[in-house]
Formats: sequence, C-alpha cells, structure tokens
Amino acid sequence: MTSYLRPAIEARVFRDADGQVIDYGRRWTGSPPEETYSVVSHPERYAPLHTVADALIAHLRGMYDVDIDDADEVVAGDLLHQRAEVQRAVRLRPVDAMCAPLTFVFTTFPGVIVHAGLLHDFAFPICGCDACDSSWQHEADELERAVLSVVSGGYEETLSAGPGLEVGFRLIFPNGSASGQRGAEDVPADRMEAAATILRGLPGAWRAWPPRTKPGSASVV
Repeated sequence: MTSYLRPAIEARVFRDADGQVIDYGRRWTGSPPEETYSVVSHPERYAPLHTVADALIAHLRGMYDVDIDDADEVVAGDLLHQRAEVQRAVRLRPVDAMCAPLTFVFTTFPGVIVHAGLLHDFAFPICGCDACDSSWQHEADELERAVLSVVSGGYEETLSAGPGLEVGFRLIFPNGSASGQRGAEDVPADRMEAAATILRGLPGAWRAWPPRTKPGSASVV
C-alpha cells in the first residue's frame, strides 16, 4: 500500500514590527510575555494546513474503501464546538461501520478541525496565539499523526459511567500515544445516547480502515 507523503510546501518568511524574521516554534526561551497571550500575529502562517489536509483526504480516498460527503451544511454539523468560521468540510466514512469516520473542517482562521469517530474534535492549531508559538510544521505533524492513527485502528473513544459522565479518547502512534478526557455536559443527550450504543458494540478501539480493493475514486454521497 502506498504511504502518505506530505506535499512540498514553499517556505514563507514572517517578520515582526522591527523587521526581524520570526522563528515560530522557538521564540521563547522561558515563559512568553504576558501580552502575547491575547495576540495572534500572522495567522496566515497556518495556511499550509489546508494543503496538508487536502493531501490527506486525497490519500485516504484513493487508498481506502470510503464514502465521501462534502456538503458543508451536513458535515460541519459533526463538530461538537464551533470554534471558527467554516470555509468548507469533507467527511470520509469507511464502508465498515466498525471503523471511525473522519470529518475535515477547513476554517477561515486558517486552520483545520478533525472530527474523529463520534465525540471528539481535534483542532490544528488549538489556539494559534503568539504565546503558544506553534509552527505550521508542528501542527501538520500532529494533524497527520492523528489522522493516520485513526485510519490504522489506533483510536479508541470511551464513556465513563456514573453521575459525572465523561468522554475520553486514546490515539496510539508508532512511537507513543496521546489521550484525554473531559466532561460530557456539552454533548446533546440524543447524540450521547446514540454514541453510547455504537461504542458498546465495538471490541475496544475502532477498527483499521479497509483498503480499497479496486482502483478508482471513492463514492461521493
């Protein structure tokens, strides 16, 4: 099976008010200045994330047996939290219902939010302020790592029992893992009930996506 490769992206230079080149990702040796927490300079530096997301979508639709829906009014509704204005969205749903679907939401920030499975949104970048000082390359690494983890069957969603209901996730990577948990009070009751029914039917993690057995484009619904 062909491996995913990030497309070549031309490097851009961004400068501060004094004309100095900003080395995003390595700006602060200690705690960032307090005023940088409320500033987002050069958000356009994240534009390559749209290119990376498009490349991931092209890779997935060519290599796996999936249905695709790009009707914005449908797929944007997958998000649990509307963090930014949606530019467009694409949902990829494996034909095997035991595999986690992925929805790529392109925001005007610019950034990408990936809704994975049923109950989790992963934003790239999460913030984007100057204090966070993330580079687009770092965010692209995290985006690719999360998506390919889901596709390979390394993604699990959990629901805790009891009055303080919480939803959790775990992503397994070749060199480690990431996990998180949060309260479920912001998830609509009907959506939570439907998700609980589906997750109870899984053996644990979502299955790996089935590879495409015949050449050609994925079906569009």
